[in-house]
Amino acid sequence: MRDVVEGVWHALTGAKPGPFELTGTEDVLPGPYRVAAAATASVAAATLAAGELLRLRGIEPGVVTADTRHAAAAFHSEQLLRVDGVGAESAWAPLSGNYRAADGWVRLHCNYPRHEAAVCWGLGVPGTRDAVEKAVAGRSAREIEHAVVSAGGAAAELRSPEDWAAHPQGAAVASLPLAELSAVADAPKRTLFYSDRPLGGIRVLELTHVLAGPVAGRVLAAHGADVLHVGAAHLPRVEALVRDTGQGKRSAFVALDTEGGRARLKKLISRADVLVQSFRPGALERIGFGPAELAELRPGLVTADLSAYGWEGTWARRRGFDSLVQMSNGMAFSPDGPAPLPVQALDHATGWLTAAAVMTALRRQVTDGGTWRARLSLAGTARWLDSLGRKDPAAADVDFGDLLEEADSGYGRLTRVRMAGGLPGAQPYWEFGTRQPGVDKPTWTP
Repeated sequence: MRDVVEGVWHALTGAKPGPFELTGTEDVLPGPYRVAAAATASVAAATLAAGELLRLRGIEPGVVTADTRHAAAAFHSEQLLRVDGVGAESAWAPLSGNYRAADGWVRLHCNYPRHEAAVCWGLGVPGTRDAVEKAVAGRSAREIEHAVVSAGGAAAELRSPEDWAAHPQGAAVASLPLAELSAVADAPKRTLFYSDRPLGGIRVLELTHVLAGPVAGRVLAAHGADVLHVGAAHLPRVEALVRDTGQGKRSAFVALDTEGGRARLKKLISRADVLVQSFRPGALERIGFGPAELAELRPGLVTADLSAYGWEGTWARRRGFDSLVQMSNGMAFSPDGPAPLPVQALDHATGWLTAAAVMTALRRQVTDGGTWRARLSLAGTARWLDSLGRKDPAAADVDFGDLLEEADSGYGRLTRVRMAGGLPGAQPYWEFGTRQPGVDKPTWTP
């Protein structure tokens, strides 16, 4: 797996990584894809990036470590979370799932009311599983996908890898790097205030929803960043995922559909160091927060933009989630129907890689100056995972119990996966457990 870590690090930095050690074997997760290798490399890359920031502070980071079993547990984190000893309810809404069409399979994403409404509107059916199944069964998978997406929903036909390679969006994704880092405007070099943690004193504004973006913020918080997640009171949430990914973050509500809310966001951005956002491409720009406006508002800002299908091509603005991307690009393809990855690997890996990209851009901002932008996508992460080759699909019987810890939270006593990745110079940890959404003021701490 060392070659996988070195490849990711080169993709982020163009250089060789510092000293690191890997432990464990890939049989901790089932299936033919090298998900455990990708998990380990993602954890290692983020931890190496934190180590380089520590080095800038004059602190020797030591030998970075990443354990495959611990990385696999981190990619299972939402499944392993307990609140007062009780496991999380299913994150899937009743109408979400795979449906057999007349000529194949299609997946519908209905976890948010507006997406469920789009499915019902696009298919012309009431909101029952039976009605949706009947409507899908009588039409082609591609027709269903088109109808739901045209209605503003989220759906994906199960394509083969060959079909995806021949698809225009497949070609667009193939032309993009795993992570694109670029200086988008001039800005003075950053001065790091004293801290014994890699991201001490760094303010991260997180405008994200499930799951990759919140994972990125969770990683940054574990390395000492002041992370403020901004949502809106009226928007639905998948509580099981919020409880898992909110570790170490403050949480506030800002209504971006109001003039006052947008003014509040401008104030937050003007004093932020990092903005992580997973709005659909172009959505923030439409309300006055495009790359040029952000660079003017906060010279030296590091922005990380996450998308489902990449930032180029006809699908660049398409709604998408981990499970849908797996269907579209053939990763879930099998002759017998959908065979998804054993964990939400595209989300988790993209989250860890985003954190690594953010820390790499921050380091460049300190050494070179500039306003920086990082762009990553679930489809790009999937292409990278596919490029790692295949493994024996069998898996060992793995116990993650010793990798769990307890912490107080706004929801009760959490049992959670400990932060993965070893950094001897400043071991990562969360200062507090998940807070209830919206309990904090939308301001930066002094």
